[in-house]
Amino acid sequence: MSRTNPSPSINGMKQVAPALRRKRLGMLDALLLLAAIATYFFADLYLALATSVLIMIVFALSLDLVQGYCGIETLGHAAFFGSGAYAAGLFALHVSPNPLLGLAVGAVVAGLVGLITGVVVLRVNGLTQIMLTLTCATLLYEAGNIAKSITMGDDGLTGYTIAPVLGMFEFDIYGHTAYLYALAVLLVVYLFTQYLVNSPFGLTVQGIRENAMRMSLLGVRVGLRRLMLYTIAAAVAGVAGALSAQVNNIVALDTLSFTLSANVLVMLALGGTGRLYGAVLGAVVFMVLSDRIAAIDPTNWLAALGVLLIVVVRFAPDGLIGLVDRLTARVRRPAPAVAPTEAANPQATTTDKEVTP
Repeated sequence: MSRTNPSPSINGMKQVAPALRRKRLGMLDALLLLAAIATYFFADLYLALATSVLIMIVFALSLDLVQGYCGIETLGHAAFFGSGAYAAGLFALHVSPNPLLGLAVGAVVAGLVGLITGVVVLRVNGLTQIMLTLTCATLLYEAGNIAKSITMGDDGLTGYTIAPVLGMFEFDIYGHTAYLYALAVLLVVYLFTQYLVNSPFGLTVQGIRENAMRMSLLGVRVGLRRLMLYTIAAAVAGVAGALSAQVNNIVALDTLSFTLSANVLVMLALGGTGRLYGAVLGAVVFMVLSDRIAAIDPTNWLAALGVLLIVVVRFAPDGLIGLVDRLTARVRRPAPAVAPTEAANPQATTTDKEVTP
């Protein structure tokens, strides 16, 4: 009787299962969720800032997919954030104020922008790739500035309203609904990215990041996988942009600027690339410190952030999350085991090894 071999799908699940166990939701996720809930109840005066932090976390997660997990260098990630923001604002102004539909429209438009630009950007590598991403974002910025009849240019896109979420929760001036809405969107995006990076597709993309030639020899369509992830990350950035447009009721031209692309890159560098926790931690640290330092010294707050970035790059090149991992591992490191006989009589080993003539 012939022995049947397991199906390829079963083998694939056996290979993916260890990665899923390593990346399952754990204590740190619970602590982050508790911190977000505590912010809602005990930091009413800072809900506007907290909402901005949540939006930037979504944006940083999208950049981490591109740069941390796929190894695509970019300086123009704001192109997708701004595309999603303008799409959601124009949709609310001319079509429907429904916030959930606006999020979907922002994601689709930003994903299309990512698909179109990715065809060009992903054909090259290195410095040329970085400059192409910057060029695409700059062209979109200039297009938004020129099309003032549509985007209102430097004045910003305004005049639209957002309907209550699910028809029940109205956006109030205190920011309670906006915060909970942004938190709910972040949870969905985080769970999606957590699933994505640990799926067979995500593991394949990480293999491409490590050695594209080897993955190509294994039969993986490297170019197609990179373009798919680039498009997905663009759609996630579009969700962040649409969320910003909805909770702020304005879409500024700065949503397409190089400054925003640089800021989210700094967030990821602070937190650590290739780790979803790094995107979360980096966005929180950057946004909170920017607000507090600017309140203390409105003139030199960027210098303080620059010093912080230099210190992190020097002493924690893998980001703050890498530093946390090392400290945690050092605390959890068990003491070296000592044999019971050696502990009771340290000289016993030496004596036993002596051979009498």
